[in-house]
Amino acid sequence: MTERTRNGQHGCPRRDRVMGWLLIAWLGTGASTASAQATAQQPPQEPKPWMEIYGFAMLDIGQNFTRISPDWYDTMRVTKLPTFEKEYGEDGDTFASVRQTRFGVRTSSPTKLGELKTQFEFELFGTGVDAGQTTFRLRHAYGELGAVGAGQYWSPFMDIDVFPNSLEYWGPTGMVFFRNVQVRWMPIKGDTRLTLAIERPGASADQGVYADRIELENVKGRFPLPDFSGEYRIGRPWGYVEIAGILRYIAWDDVLDDEFDLSGDATGWGVNLSSNLKAGPRTTIRLQVMYGEGVENYMNDAPVDIGIVNNFSNPRTPILGKALPIVGVVAFLDHNWNDRWSSAIGYSRTDIDNTEAQLPEAYKTGQYALGNLLFTPVPNMMVGGELQWGRRENFSDGFQYDGFKIQFSFKYNFSHKLGG
Repeated sequence: MTERTRNGQHGCPRRDRVMGWLLIAWLGTGASTASAQATAQQPPQEPKPWMEIYGFAMLDIGQNFTRISPDWYDTMRVTKLPTFEKEYGEDGDTFASVRQTRFGVRTSSPTKLGELKTQFEFELFGTGVDAGQTTFRLRHAYGELGAVGAGQYWSPFMDIDVFPNSLEYWGPTGMVFFRNVQVRWMPIKGDTRLTLAIERPGASADQGVYADRIELENVKGRFPLPDFSGEYRIGRPWGYVEIAGILRYIAWDDVLDDEFDLSGDATGWGVNLSSNLKAGPRTTIRLQVMYGEGVENYMNDAPVDIGIVNNFSNPRTPILGKALPIVGVVAFLDHNWNDRWSSAIGYSRTDIDNTEAQLPEAYKTGQYALGNLLFTPVPNMMVGGELQWGRRENFSDGFQYDGFKIQFSFKYNFSHKLGG
């Protein structure tokens, strides 16, 4: 049998294979096109609600080589350093605390008006009437729908991104740091953002050398208006720049019917300029400069908002209240040596322009610095050591006090997301 006859009987194998490949390719292309068309016709999946439970357990242990108010034993809170020699006893004190431990819940739910977000968070660090205690303390109780948020949350006047990657709980003395009850409007959100808010008002007064006068016991503070705050941040690949401001009105009424009228009022205001700069892929520089009057309660660590000024030329109103000017500065550098080791180092300062009727031991200047080395052996676990320094300077008696601490911390994070 000739070659031609064999080819005629069985066909050409090479040609059949080629035709088969072309048929498969055509069918595959058609199937892919049909699949793509079907996928394109499918509506995008609707976002699903989710809930995240998060937090950490944390131990702080170390040595205070000096002294601080016993209620603040595990912090370097400069305003709580001694105001005179041996106010809190002899130097040297070992401390251990779990008060930084935190627990929180975040949720997200889709609605016809946009994403509904909530956050509830607390820690164990007692303040106010619970100062010095390990007890539940509310941090955030906040909800947000679209451009409107309400509840207790970071004040727009502050920039939480300035806070360094430190172990010490209280943080830089010159930083604007305040969680407040508020209603906020956020017409621009994202890396570049605009936020405006009305906040719960509040202030404190230093009655100075007249604190024990019966007349001042009948002066009552009043806040006729809420505090007004806002922030505008410009985000860029190299970091961001943010400017924030606040405006407030503080009044006090003399309710005692006598020969004096100690009623008065003051306008408080502040401007806060802050930034994060990326100095390479592993380094962030955190900066803030703030100036204002009568906004001390928005600062991380500052005393009173209103001081006393002598006005002896007026027998009816012999003293006046004045909003105290304040400057706050923060400069920190956070650096990741590699995926497991990191460090933070920096400095912060607060300066207050005191009034002549404040006590000689009134707080005038605070300084704060630290440096640390942190190690993350596995995800969600961190251990590190930190050296801390703080200095308090009094108004006019010449006394100043330096605090030194070394702190070691163990931090164990947890997070679990349901839904989404």
